[in-house]
Amino acid sequence: MADELKDRVILVTGAGQGLGEAAALVFARQGATVILLGRNEKKLARVYDAIEAAGGARPAAIPLDLAKVGEPELAQMGMLIQREFGRLDGILHAANGFAFLSPLSNQKLDEWVDQFRVNVAAPFAMTRALLPLLEKSPDASVLVLGESHALAPRAYWGGYSVSKAGQQNWVEIAADEWDRFTQLRINLLVPGPIHSPFRTRTHPAEARESLPATDSIVPALLYWMGPASRGQSGHTLVFNEAG
Repeated sequence: MADELKDRVILVTGAGQGLGEAAALVFARQGATVILLGRNEKKLARVYDAIEAAGGARPAAIPLDLAKVGEPELAQMGMLIQREFGRLDGILHAANGFAFLSPLSNQKLDEWVDQFRVNVAAPFAMTRALLPLLEKSPDASVLVLGESHALAPRAYWGGYSVSKAGQQNWVEIAADEWDRFTQLRINLLVPGPIHSPFRTRTHPAEARESLPATDSIVPALLYWMGPASRGQSGHTLVFNEAG
């Protein structure tokens, strides 16, 4: 439906490219005011300009590296959103921390720690910092983008797979603790194999036309971020089951 997200304020992490960019653009087209978060200012500026050029509500951009962020920066972000918008109706955690594919014998502690920070720890801490704003919303959704290798571990995915597996536990624990908030939900959406910059990086020889387009996941993003999914929380959903 047109304007399905009208008057909502939604934060999108990893908004500079891939699924985060696609989501930010469609959320804006559906009437939301989008807060763009990512570590690359040039990419955020490009998405910012695209939203404005399409006639969407003026977005905001927050350059932030989740591998380095701390509690003070997250608290400051909460105060900034409160001051500028007065509300927050949703978070899409699309940022993705990935080192490279390699056997466990080649993986380093720092690589594992960085991936855990970006994929699990920082999204958790950010959601906790912004929870007072989400609780005030009449209908708020937190949607976490997962990865198929977290559900079906395979050789060489190592610390990345393990860190993404932690997302499911976090989502289920949060949903259980939030059951008293009928207006607040959190879910995990696993895109599966679709065409994206990340998929190209991990499967460079794969034929692009063999995969669903990035935009094919847009209806699922709208459903789980929008009012139609109210009351559904703690779910793990797989968009494309293919391996």
